[in-house]
Parts: sequence; C-alpha cells; structure tokens
Amino acid sequence: MGLFILRRTGVMILTALCLTFIVFFMTNLYPNLEKLAKTQGNFRMSDEAVESYLENNGYLQPVYLKYAQWLGVAPGWEREVENGWRGRCARGTVTREELDAAPTFCGILQGDWGYSTVFKDEVGTLVATRLGLTGKLMFFVLLLMVPMALIVGVLAGMKEGSKTDRTLSTFSIATTATPEYVSGVIFIAVFASSAVGLKWFKGTATAAMEDANFENFFLPVLTIALYGMGYIARMTRASMTEVMTAQYIRTARLKGVSFPNIVLKHALRNALIAPFTVIMLQFPWLLNGVVIVETLFNYKGFGWLLVQAAGNNDIELLLAVSVVSVIVVLVTQLISDIGYVFLNPRIRIS
Repeated sequence: MGLFILRRTGVMILTALCLTFIVFFMTNLYPNLEKLAKTQGNFRMSDEAVESYLENNGYLQPVYLKYAQWLGVAPGWEREVENGWRGRCARGTVTREELDAAPTFCGILQGDWGYSTVFKDEVGTLVATRLGLTGKLMFFVLLLMVPMALIVGVLAGMKEGSKTDRTLSTFSIATTATPEYVSGVIFIAVFASSAVGLKWFKGTATAAMEDANFENFFLPVLTIALYGMGYIARMTRASMTEVMTAQYIRTARLKGVSFPNIVLKHALRNALIAPFTVIMLQFPWLLNGVVIVETLFNYKGFGWLLVQAAGNNDIELLLAVSVVSVIVVLVTQLISDIGYVFLNPRIRIS
C-alpha cells in the first residue's frame, strides 16, 4: 500500500509539472504578453514601448527560464530601469539596496504566487479568500447532493423495472440533462423575482459571502446539487441493480433473510464502491464547474476569480488558479484510488 501511494504521488507530481508548464507556455505567448502590456499602459502603445515594458518586467526571457523562476528553482530576474531597479522578487521600482535585500528565489515553492495586475493584491491572498468562499459553497452542495443521490439511486436499483425505478430514473436523467444556467435562471425567475410574485428567496448570493443563510444561499446550492445529483444517482442505481442480481443476494433470499436486511447489510456496501469514485470526481467538477453558477448568482468565489483572471489577462492570477485546479484534480484522484482499495478488498489481494 505504501509503495502504491508513493508511486502514485510521483506520477501526480510529474503530471502536475507537465500540466502547469503547458498552461504557463500558453499564457506567456507573445499576443497575451502584448495585451498585458497595453492593459497596464494604454492600448495606443507603440511596438517599441511594448517591447520595453516586457523587457523591463522580465517577460522576454526564455520560457523555460521563466517557468523555473515561477516555480522558485531559479534566481529571479533583475533589471535596471530609468528610476531605479526592478526584480521578480521585489514589488515595483526599488533602489539597489532594497533589491539586494529581497530574496533570490521567489516562486511557488517559496509561497510567492505573484502579484495580480488587475486586483492590485497578492495572488496568494486572493486565491485563498476566493477558494474559501467556494469551499463553503461546495460543502453545502455535497451535503445536499450526495445523500439525495444515494437515496434516489438505491431506491431505484432495489427493484429494477418497477414504477419507482422508472420514476426516479426519469428524474435523474432530467436533472443531469438540464444545465446549471437553465435551472439557475428558472429558479431565479420563479422563486427570487418579484415579477412572478413568489419571491421566496429575498437575499442575494453576494450577501452570502459574508453571512450565508437559507434565503440567500439555497438557490445556488440547489442549482449545482441538482445537476450533479443525477449522474451519481444513475451510477448508484446501476451498481445497486448489478449487486441485487448477484449470487450471494439470491442465497440470502433463499435463506429467508428479510429484504431490508439484504439491502442494508449485504448489498449496500458493495453497491457504493462505484459511486464512491464518482463522488470523489465531483470535487474537480465543483471547483471549476461552479464558474457558471457563481457568475449567474454573482457569488465571488473561485469560479468567479477564474473568469476575472481569464477575461482581464491577469497572467499570475490565471496561473495560480490553474495550479490549484490541477492539484485538486490529482489529489482527489489519489484519494479515490486509495478509498477504492479499502472498499474493495479484492484489489489488495491482487
């Protein structure tokens, strides 16, 4: 087991390096750098002014060197400019003494995520704040989505082909087939708009950032939970149906074991192996898939930050968001594999 985790961790680190390098290369293409220079200066800048800005800010170095500096395994760049000195590890224009006092290495490994050109703040602070808000949203989504999906899936799979199975399966397919931007708009129009007359939910998701309650937080939670619930429920239903036709279940029935005991004591654990993997894979989807819902409800979390970084060509912020997304995907896959081993002892034996 220890060797398995060590091997998977090594593969995870290698995959993270490859993915982040691809993102870094794409964001540091010259058209993006030119757009960044004109955004920070003005859109009428000459080509010479753009070149000067990029040179003074270290953007014209070889991409592999910039990537190593961004990781924190290569010394940061230094440039002498008109009013003093500039460096990767220094903020703004400083004196030579201040530059010498700055650290030599400043990258991800040193905890320096860079500086946002749009929000004028430390990228690490921005990401931590917005990630915390999305974490709160994800917690309540999982709290609502997972139990609902498992109950629906188990009830549908207990008796394949029954009226209950057909009804719940239709409901699951309908929720999965309805995108968040459709259900979200419908919920807002029906339950939160004064035009229809219900206006059951008077709060806004923006207010939920400071003080979340049922009125201002339930609609975005329900919008995401419904969309993700159908897929988990369908997987649970398929797994439950397969388990209920297994030989040991038939043997338990012949021995006179009651149907509730068969479901709870014999079938449920084995039926939850496949849904467990699906549930773990919901974390990456929730982290990046909330972009639509957070934008729709104006909830300024991690997804909203991703939109702002991409729309404003904020390279350092976009890279940080990408790193967090990659780490979440890889870590949840690792946890999923470890959990699968514990749930299915036959994998340990093999």
